[in-house]
Amino acid sequence: MNYRKLGKSGLEVSAIGLGANNFGGRLDYESSDFVISQLFDVGINLIDTSNSYGNTLSEEYIGRSLEGRREKAVIATKVSSRLSEGPNQAGNSRKHITEQVENSLTRLRTDYIDLYQIHWWDSTTPIEETLRTLDDLVTQGKIRYFGCSNFSAWQVCESVWTSKELGIQTFISAQPHYSMLERNVEYELIPFCGKYGVGILPYFPLANGFLTGKYRKDSPSPAGSRLESDDKGLFTEGNYALLEKLISFSKERGKTVLDLAFAWLLYNGDISSVIAGATKPEQVISNAAAADWQLTDKEYEEVTQYLP
Repeated sequence: MNYRKLGKSGLEVSAIGLGANNFGGRLDYESSDFVISQLFDVGINLIDTSNSYGNTLSEEYIGRSLEGRREKAVIATKVSSRLSEGPNQAGNSRKHITEQVENSLTRLRTDYIDLYQIHWWDSTTPIEETLRTLDDLVTQGKIRYFGCSNFSAWQVCESVWTSKELGIQTFISAQPHYSMLERNVEYELIPFCGKYGVGILPYFPLANGFLTGKYRKDSPSPAGSRLESDDKGLFTEGNYALLEKLISFSKERGKTVLDLAFAWLLYNGDISSVIAGATKPEQVISNAAAADWQLTDKEYEEVTQYLP
């Protein structure tokens, strides 16, 4: 496994991270524990979750599974989402964040969080309040670094600039939806993050599984698969034609389209880690192996020419 710095910080994270959004939902504790236990055998140290995943169960499962081996993991979790009704139960206010970080620490069975991320922009709370709260949590030792998720380029820019004006720490990472089929972030967010040292943590790199190659034209979707009941607009003639090109390109090099999906993202040195979910230990193994493929400049350019 290769390791990269998380943005301009000194923290090293595995080039492939585990997205724990299935824990507590599709996976019970035993299945989640099997997946987590496989991580360290293949060199993955980054586990990305949220206080809202599995209605808080994802954090609970991770904390339980990591007892006795907490030091092996870089834990990233998030705050913003509503978990209960009533005022101050969602968003990025000082009150909500300080309450929720304590709850996350308890569920994760740890006294610090490596990367605490703002899950969603909150237009009702001044960004100064959010950033000062996060900076205070670093000073208190409850979190090591903080980042954001699902922010637009201007929102990340506003946050970084505000932190600079206040003389406090700022976002060390941004987590966008990014894959070979979802490239809107390349216009502004990716260039900004690259210039200002904000590490990029793409999620949904396999386009909900479409880029694994298991969904083929004129073939039924695998039973129980994510896109079986809702193709999320991915099952188009254009996407199927693209998929065949990508599969052919990969096969010629003894690789899979899944390998290519990761390698294409990791070609960009500003990508700190690619966040990928897994429901089985063997998926962890295949995801980790994909990090070994380093595309040449020519290969990257050829693949990119295929993409929409």
